[in-house]
Amino acid sequence: MIHVTNSIALDEAELQESFIRASGPGGQNVNKVETAVQLRFDVRNSPSLPDYVKEKLVRLAGKRLTNEGVLIITAQRFRTQERNREDAVERLVDLIRQATERPKIRRPTRPTLASKKRRLEAKGRRSDIKKGRSGKPGFD
Repeated sequence: MIHVTNSIALDEAELQESFIRASGPGGQNVNKVETAVQLRFDVRNSPSLPDYVKEKLVRLAGKRLTNEGVLIITAQRFRTQERNREDAVERLVDLIRQATERPKIRRPTRPTLASKKRRLEAKGRRSDIKKGRSGKPGFD
């Protein structure tokens, strides 16, 4: 079991891993060792996630989500399969944690009387400054 939060844990059987050749530099190993990991997680059919988390995860996943609702994470940052596997799982857990955070509800507030007075005084001062710039006589 992979623990995401206190209430959410993923069964490792829900994750499918496949190993592919990593792109980029790597010397002689790059063309013969499959160190990159492609992690697949079926978001829409997962029994471990509540519905609101699934909906937000679909939005957060973006282009990493297939039409069937499968999230694909490719990890090739490290030179070993094991480190890339851990990296892919960590990234999945981080993404699910982001999806569990509910947005703060904004409660509209009113400006205080003192802030209204300060605003009007500032406007008056600015108005006086602009009147003082005028070249017309009689504004003294």
